[in-house]
Amino acid sequence: MEELAWGLMTSSNTYSFLWVVRASEESKLRSNFKNALDSKGLVVNWCPQLEVLAHQVVGCFVTHCGWNSTLEALSLGVPMVVMPQWTDPTTNAKCIVDLWNVGVRVRVDSEKGVVSRDEIELCARQVIEGERGNELGNNAVRWKELAKEAVDEGGSSDNDIEEICFKISMHVT
Repeated sequence: MEELAWGLMTSSNTYSFLWVVRASEESKLRSNFKNALDSKGLVVNWCPQLEVLAHQVVGCFVTHCGWNSTLEALSLGVPMVVMPQWTDPTTNAKCIVDLWNVGVRVRVDSEKGVVSRDEIELCARQVIEGERGNELGNNAVRWKELAKEAVDEGGSSDNDIEEICFKISMHVT
């Protein structure tokens, strides 16, 4: 948690950040971290994630790759820095990086067993800056468009919902 905190802080020399930390985990942050935030960073216990991800100024989303968060970022066109810890998030991370090409995965320092602050800063910059950042951003926007098409009237998800409702109604009557 400390490495993540200082990785975000270092990247805040260029980019601002919002970090949601559960109240039960907040004590893991050093007191001088919050004092050093200045106006570049904000640590909160909760935020309306969909509203935040939908905002035009969001350049990337650092995520543990839970399915809901993955779908929210993907459907809102936000490229990701992925930090899966266990089980299904590792599969989701693989899709984000290798299949959908909308994010980068942090590398764990094999000696220390943690992700370093330098790695976090590097990944954030890769997602936001340069040719790679443009590629990831363009791919994220494309997935956003595909998601919108799927739920629009006549889209694949819309048609599937209609079919399910029809089948249910046939069994109810």
